[in-house]
Amino acid sequence: IAKLFVMCRYSMSQDSQHGKWTISSSDDDNDEALPPSGTATSVSSLAVGSEARQSAAKNKLNPVKYETSPSLAGKRKKVASDSTGWALSDSDEDDGEVKGKSLSDLPKKAPPNPKTKKPKVESERPPSPHGRLYYIDEPDDFFESCLPPLNDTYRFYLNKVTGLEKKYNSGALHIRDILSPLFGTLKESVQFNYCFDIAWMVKQYPSEFRDRPVLIVHGDKREAKARLIQQAQPFPHVRFCQAKLDIAFGTHHTKMMLLWYEEGFRVIILTSNLIRADWYQKTQGMWMSPLYPRLPKESSASAGESPTFFKRDLLEYLASYRAPELEEWIQRIKEHDLSETRVYLVGSTPGRYVGSDMERWGHLRLRKLLYEHTNPIPGEERWPVIGQFSSIGSMGLDKSKWLAGEFQRTLTTLGKSSLRPDPPMHLLYPSVEDVRMSLEGYPAGGSLPYSIQTAQKQLWLHSYFHRWKAEATGRSHAMPHIKTYMRASPDFSQLAWFLVTSANLSKAAWGALEKNNTQMMVRSYELGVLYLPSAFVRATYCLIVKKKFSITFSVDKNPFPVSASFSGFPVPFDLPPTSYTTKDQPWIWNIPYSQAPDTHGNIWVPS
Repeated sequence: IAKLFVMCRYSMSQDSQHGKWTISSSDDDNDEALPPSGTATSVSSLAVGSEARQSAAKNKLNPVKYETSPSLAGKRKKVASDSTGWALSDSDEDDGEVKGKSLSDLPKKAPPNPKTKKPKVESERPPSPHGRLYYIDEPDDFFESCLPPLNDTYRFYLNKVTGLEKKYNSGALHIRDILSPLFGTLKESVQFNYCFDIAWMVKQYPSEFRDRPVLIVHGDKREAKARLIQQAQPFPHVRFCQAKLDIAFGTHHTKMMLLWYEEGFRVIILTSNLIRADWYQKTQGMWMSPLYPRLPKESSASAGESPTFFKRDLLEYLASYRAPELEEWIQRIKEHDLSETRVYLVGSTPGRYVGSDMERWGHLRLRKLLYEHTNPIPGEERWPVIGQFSSIGSMGLDKSKWLAGEFQRTLTTLGKSSLRPDPPMHLLYPSVEDVRMSLEGYPAGGSLPYSIQTAQKQLWLHSYFHRWKAEATGRSHAMPHIKTYMRASPDFSQLAWFLVTSANLSKAAWGALEKNNTQMMVRSYELGVLYLPSAFVRATYCLIVKKKFSITFSVDKNPFPVSASFSGFPVPFDLPPTSYTTKDQPWIWNIPYSQAPDTHGNIWVPS
């Protein structure tokens, strides 16, 4: 993996329908070794592929400035006026501490070419679209003193993003909102995640809860584990639970909070890492449960179950860790009433599964739920499948190897019909231009870990790609770390189902069939929630075609600002999706981009 960011002396150029890539001669490509996700600031993580995140973080700290070159003769970088909204800002506190380690402590490499790199002047401030004080102080209205109206129907929320019009953060949540005493008087919590900055995480708890016990569930091993534990030394109330990762190249990618209050219990399943960069300029999503009350003493074992069997499935997921540290939390959940839950749990846990166990996890779990709880739709062959993600694993030499032969069959399941149509499939993944023009600029690409080694082997996949556009939610320039999957009507006004999850487009996350389809192998821990219209009967739309009807969600075309009254489902990006043109290229994180500067005036040169 270390070879990924070594630019070899000899390279090859490859043309595709989405442009020309310069490809390193390294063929060191174990596709599943790449992390499913992450961010530019998780510098001290030893997760495989962390070299790119370190590169992204160092690019942000010591950015490579765009300069004219022979290939750019006659072109000059536009200098933004300080009065046009592109004021300079101070980045000193933006990523100053990452996973317990200051970026300034990172080893600095000599620039490979002093003509294209100039050292950052200590007092120099990179341009920012958010104003001079963005990196130091969030806007006054970023943290609300009282919660805005929330969508209690679906309980699906986006994160707040700095620099947007206020209406686009109305009904969105920051981590400080989630942990606010307005949601409950916290007694203890558990944080399941992939990347952690312990010091930053502790600061997000309100002062009155800051010393309450926190259990960290992680997948780090060896040196990374030691560093994580070292981060927590100043915080004696923080304990750890290491998730077992027995299959190579798997990760603990689940992102979940369990919050135990004096008033009850709450679950949050989300897409954000517990590091600062994930909560300010990226598009993230979450499902927040209702406040679950405690059951009366001596309630039956089946008490407090929901119509979606969420309680049973959550307990089964926690039991899969085989961790003594989680036993008390399993018991607490048993003692609470989860009957108000309207979503289904879709999880992945590492292992090889046979027989009926094959449908417990991964995409076969999703397939089973769609088979049992949806109905066929007339003309469903015209209902496209949409997948949106922030990382891509190896799909194989052609679509039949996994994507169409296995995963697409799951996504196209609607009820017990034997019909297996081949509807359109739209895959949303940011283009180079999306990243370049984003709020973070090129460093946003540190959270989009699609490698050239994988991409060059599956050029066929890129014909499915669509741009990241989110004008309706105001987040076109907040790069997605959220992952969503759905089935939409041909006019994109209705949804047959919707899933928000930690799972990216990879076999490691979703599982892959083995041994002539008699065994399912899953590498990673993942978790998401599935919205099915049948569980939201009062909030659904009856689609009547030729005297047959199906229940669907209507799509909310204007999800912000959120109102207390019912509206449609708040899809986080624009529908219909926008296809790549022949000039668009998917973002590849380990090749240079030096032909045009990003929104901060920098270029991208992985080291």
